[in-house]
Amino acid sequence: MIGALDQPTSGTVWVAGEDLAQLKNVDRFRAQTIGFIFQLHNLLPTMTALENVEIPMIGQIGSAQNRHNRAQSLLERVGLGERANHLPSQLSGGQRQRVAIARALANQPALILADEPTGALDSQSGEEIMTLLSALNQHEGTTIAVVTHDRHVAQRTQRILRMSDGRIVDDHRIEDPMEEDLRMLAQSKLGQAIMVDGDPPLQKITPEEELVLRRILSRLG
Repeated sequence: MIGALDQPTSGTVWVAGEDLAQLKNVDRFRAQTIGFIFQLHNLLPTMTALENVEIPMIGQIGSAQNRHNRAQSLLERVGLGERANHLPSQLSGGQRQRVAIARALANQPALILADEPTGALDSQSGEEIMTLLSALNQHEGTTIAVVTHDRHVAQRTQRILRMSDGRIVDDHRIEDPMEEDLRMLAQSKLGQAIMVDGDPPLQKITPEEELVLRRILSRLG
């Protein structure tokens, strides 16, 4: 609904000061205001990285040369300037996702919607993608909404809305990384066991819970 791809059964959706239900040209608004990053990048396999980035600009940016120049500039911004003429099959998973980010930025959107942007990547590539998205938010002023099941990805944001069965059950801003680690621990099975039983089942600790504990202990010195 935020991406203007569906309509709510009740209530209203406002994006960039516009009530989406009142728009006369939803397609144009979507093309000019919203960028999409998908979990599996959705690049066209027969087109080069440069051509994939150019696609959203067709009909939005005048000449072919201007589209070419902007696409090249965006690929350089995400660290792929030298891979512009490579097909998706010639790129790694992290590189393909970088192309998808460049494509999402093609029309300078006010909002980027990222659906599990690190879900198909290894941990190092996922960290690189989140660092890139954070830089875009901080330096370009682009608003980025990320859907994720990964707590560590969520923790890289400024605000977390947790949903259960289609409803928001928690909404808070991240002010202190230490406080967020404690919140994550309290919501984990290990944290629940500590609070309820006072005797944590350390033999059943998950890698995620171990990582949180290590971060907490390192900060406590």
